[in-house]
Amino acid sequence: MPDQRPNQPQSDSRRKFLKYSGAAIGGVVVGGVVGGVIGRNLAPKATEPGKQPDTAQPGTGAAADYNQALMFFNQEQFRLTEAATERIYPKDELGPGAKELGVAYFIDHQLAGQWGINAREYMMGPFLAGEATQGNFPNVRRHELFTMGLQAIQNLSQTKYQKSFLDLGEAEQDEVLKALEAGNDIKLYGSTGPVFFKLLVNFTMEGVYSDPLYGGNKNMLGWKMKNFPGNQMSYVDVVDKKEFVKMDPQSLRDHLSH
Repeated sequence: MPDQRPNQPQSDSRRKFLKYSGAAIGGVVVGGVVGGVIGRNLAPKATEPGKQPDTAQPGTGAAADYNQALMFFNQEQFRLTEAATERIYPKDELGPGAKELGVAYFIDHQLAGQWGINAREYMMGPFLAGEATQGNFPNVRRHELFTMGLQAIQNLSQTKYQKSFLDLGEAEQDEVLKALEAGNDIKLYGSTGPVFFKLLVNFTMEGVYSDPLYGGNKNMLGWKMKNFPGNQMSYVDVVDKKEFVKMDPQSLRDHLSH
C-alpha cells in the first residue's frame, strides 16, 4: 500500500499496526457501528440513573474543537475516554491519534444507542462460564461495562500514583492500562478488567476507521493514512487499472442528499 506521506520517517510499530489492523475496516467496524446506530431513535437515551447527559460546552478542550454534543458520557468520562484511547492509538509523525480523530465521540454515540444496551442480544440468564474457546456469556450491558471500566482506570491511578488518570504522564498512563489488561483480579460487576480493556481497544479501532457519519475518523484522516477510498459511489473508472489508484475518500454523509 503506498504511503500517503512518503517524506515522513517510517515508524515500524505504526506501520505494522496499520497493516494488521486493516481488518477493522471490513470486520470489526461493521458490527459496532451498525449495531449502535440502527434504531437509535427508537429507544430512550441510556444514561446513568439520576444523571442527565452533558453536552459539549464552548471552551472545554476537545469537545469545543470537534463541536459535537455528548449523548452518553459526562465530561469526566469523556476526558478519561479521550486520554485512554490516545494511549492505545497515539499521535505520531505518521498521523493523528485517537483524540484528534474524535474516537471518544464515536464511543459516546455508540454507548448511547442500541448497541450500547445490547438491544439485539439475548441478555437473560442463566449466565454460565463458557469454554476457553467460547468466552463467557455477558450479563452486563456494554454501556454499563464501559462506565465501570472508566471508574476502574481512575481507581488504579489513585491506588498506584495517588492521582487522577488525567494527571498522569504518558508512561504512567500506559502502566495503568497494562495493569487493567492483565488484571483478572480487577472485578467489575459481571465482568473483569481484561474484558473491558479488550472492549476499549476494539472501540478505539472502530472509532479510528469507521465512517465519520458515526462520530469518529474526523475528516476521514484514519482512512487517508491507509489510502482507503471510503464509500465511493462507483469504481467503474478504476476497476480495470492494474496500478494503485489513489482516491479522495468519501463518507456516507457525502451521499445523503442523493
